[in-house]
Amino acid sequence: MLCSILAFACERNRKGMKNMIQFLIRRFVKNAENYQEQKVRAAYGTLGSLTGMILNLILAGMKILLGVVTGSVAVTADGVNNLSDAGGSLVALLSVQLAQKPYDDDHPFGHGRIEYLGALAVGCLIAVFGVELMGTGIKSILNPGELVISPLSMGLMVLGALVKLWMWHFYTYIGKKTDNPTLIAAGQDSLSDSVATGAVVLSMGVILFFGWPVDGYVGVAVALLVLKAAWEVLRDTVNRLLGGKPDQEMGERILNMLKKYPEILGVHDFVLHDYGPGRCMASIHAEVSAESNIVEIHEVIDRAEREIAAEMHLPICIHMDPIVVGDEDTEKVKVQLESILSGMNPPLKMHDFRRVPGEKQINLIFDVLLPVQVKDIKKVEGEIAAAARKLDARYQCVIHFDLDYFSHDA
Repeated sequence: MLCSILAFACERNRKGMKNMIQFLIRRFVKNAENYQEQKVRAAYGTLGSLTGMILNLILAGMKILLGVVTGSVAVTADGVNNLSDAGGSLVALLSVQLAQKPYDDDHPFGHGRIEYLGALAVGCLIAVFGVELMGTGIKSILNPGELVISPLSMGLMVLGALVKLWMWHFYTYIGKKTDNPTLIAAGQDSLSDSVATGAVVLSMGVILFFGWPVDGYVGVAVALLVLKAAWEVLRDTVNRLLGGKPDQEMGERILNMLKKYPEILGVHDFVLHDYGPGRCMASIHAEVSAESNIVEIHEVIDRAEREIAAEMHLPICIHMDPIVVGDEDTEKVKVQLESILSGMNPPLKMHDFRRVPGEKQINLIFDVLLPVQVKDIKKVEGEIAAAARKLDARYQCVIHFDLDYFSHDA
């Protein structure tokens, strides 16, 4: 009977979930076309935080009451976990509101990174409750108490699991649309909570039908799931605060847009600066022919900057690097060096190549894109210089190494 109710509820939940999310967003936000606008992001964040806070408070009250009635440590632990989630939703709400503060003298790029601090606080809160739940579960294993389990209490816990599953979809949908790390973190926590509540329901069934004292063990399992969610949230948030790897998808979109301009012969030194969700800036060097008309090529660069800023809501600064094209000797050496670099492990790329001939030596000046996993730069530099001298003993390489944050074909 319980399985039939669960299957029916899941099916109804699946069909109605998308419509419910869209309905709430339409009612709460009139202009949902531009997800990057900060006022719209704040509205989404407020919607998600308030919804999570209300639902978690309801679930916490229901489960803690059930835990007292049944004497189940696992049920009570699950309720306390939901109470911590309500606190996390409050932190998320505060961080979203504080992040909207305009820039000032001390914070010229705004206060967007407060959202990362909010996600960090949520992760710490989850970790603290996870440790407490672990201690409670261990005590229950050592000193198991008498439990009173009924089909009604199991049905209410199943309902709680389904609500948490819906919250996972809700948080993830809004969090990804607005690039809100706090809501995405809450979504991860809600998914682990749904699994944890399912484990509690399973333990209640085992106790009801077989009488096995598994309550404390399930409490420990719930605590482990909570700690796992805390670790994932803290890891991702700390990476962003420390300046982790830039958004690959965003970088590829920018590079593809620049490929539309035939005047741009190549790009390099691409950097994304993260000042909080929806507050990124970018800088990149664009190679252009040294024979180009400076006014005309400047107009092309300006047009590219405006297009990227308009389409992606991302300010970008494009620096022009003039390169000599059409010189046969220079092109020949460049092709030879590119072949050498592509055959190395890992394969490398170069840009800004110049050839400066002299009486006794020929300087080859260029930049090399170096993957972040390569640590021994001196070794790589020596290998390139040795390979160049095999082509011509007069070749002297003057190499500048850049970190390759994005892989591209430009």
